[in-house]
Order: sequence, then structure tokens, then C-alpha cells
Amino acid sequence: MSTREELADALAHDVIEAMEATGHEKLWEEVAKEIGITSPTTQEAFVTAMRIRLAERRGRKFLEERLAAMAKANRPG
Repeated sequence: MSTREELADALAHDVIEAMEATGHEKLWEEVAKEIGITSPTTQEAFVTAMRIRLAERRGRKFLEERLAAMAKANRPG
């Protein structure tokens, strides 16, 4: 992983934490726009990192909900 990718991924991690803390789900788009002003290649790395992290979070949430529903359906009574 290049320095650019490492920095972009670290920023993506921090932005997701800020999004969770503030409830501002579009914050990452604002950050991406700001990055793009000075470095389109870093912006691309950041957007990729965000999409990967958001997709993983969405997939994990779906899995947890699905497993909970299956457990509830299989409970006796």
C-alpha cells in the first residue's frame, strides 16, 4: 500500500468515526471534494477507501440483522 493509500485509508477511518458521532452521513463527500481541490489522486484513494469501508459496514449490518432474524425465527415458542 502506498503512502497516499495509507493516508487516505486513515482519513476514511477518522471520517467514518466523525460520521457516526455526528450523524452527518454525507460528511465524507464534503471531505472528498476538499481533498480533490489539491490532489485528485488522493481524492480517488480516499473515495475508494470510503466506499470499501461503507460497503463493509453495510454488509456487516445486513449480516447481523439477518442472523438475529434467523435466531428469532428458530426460537421455540
